Amino acid sequence: MKNACRYGTHRVVEPRGTLPQAARKIDNDMSVVFPNEILIDVSSLNIDSASFAQIKGEAGGDEGKIRARILEIVGERGKMQNPVTGSGGMLIGSVAKIGEGIEGSDLKVGDRIATLVSLSLTPLRIDEIKAVRMGIDRVDVDAKAILFESGLYAKLPSDMSEELALAALDVAGAPAQTAKLVRPGDSVLILGAGGKSGMLCCYEAMRRAGPTGRVVGLCVEKVDGDRLIENGFCHEAIVADATRPVDVLEKALAANGGREYDISINVVNVPDTEMACILPVRDGGIVYFFSMATSFTKAALGAEGVGKDVNMIIGNGYTKGHAEITLACLRDSAELRNIFERTYR
Repeated sequence: MKNACRYGTHRVVEPRGTLPQAARKIDNDMSVVFPNEILIDVSSLNIDSASFAQIKGEAGGDEGKIRARILEIVGERGKMQNPVTGSGGMLIGSVAKIGEGIEGSDLKVGDRIATLVSLSLTPLRIDEIKAVRMGIDRVDVDAKAILFESGLYAKLPSDMSEELALAALDVAGAPAQTAKLVRPGDSVLILGAGGKSGMLCCYEAMRRAGPTGRVVGLCVEKVDGDRLIENGFCHEAIVADATRPVDVLEKALAANGGREYDISINVVNVPDTEMACILPVRDGGIVYFFSMATSFTKAALGAEGVGKDVNMIIGNGYTKGHAEITLACLRDSAELRNIFERTYR
């Protein structure tokens, strides 16, 4: 059998000529494993936060309907790609087979790995949903998946539980990109700071901004803001609805001595938060959209409409070293690790 496309186009059913992420349907036949593919026995899916929130809301919080909707999506598309948000998530499992055309891999059959590419492009077949853990956006499954030759992965570390590693690796791009963007002395506003990606971003921003910087976290609930302050993850926390941009602007500026921010980071899981990130940032500043609920149209036209000359960055889930940077946050901070262990087990 010849090697197929390293990016997985040989699995695209429709429309032909597209890449797997953009395709409406891909081939999830697991009886054939191409030489440049890796077959994975999947144990858990971490559905991305925006996608899970949408499915949960559509199902009215009914677990049975959530199960049915996930199976329906995978059955129709051959992958876990929410048709509303367009996003997926990531998985953990064991390597079942390594194609003979895979060269230079450090993997062996039986290794436990987390994929670091989106479920929105990963061929997936679910045989059974064993549990839906609604509080942490996780679905335990009996399933199989394909990792393409170009696909990224991380071996699960031996010094922490799989649940802890999965929770962190699911959002590894956010704190790693924060580490790249934030400079000493920067003022940083993080929207969605109370969630797992938000806490990681706050921690990393505090490290990078240093003693002359300022980090402000925006949360929906006061208890989340209090937790950030108590653990030293930000200088100040504000409680606001990120879909109300003027209210966010007023509270955010008040928390920064009336000054606009150098950087804002959006890790919320609901739509219509674009302007809450743009308004508080100075001209020439950076607006980083990690949230998969972001609308490019709303962000671009909204910034134009209010006369904001800001640099807007789409949150690529991958940046070099992102897995190592994120796991290092948990290793370096006992407080952060304890919160994750309590919340995402």
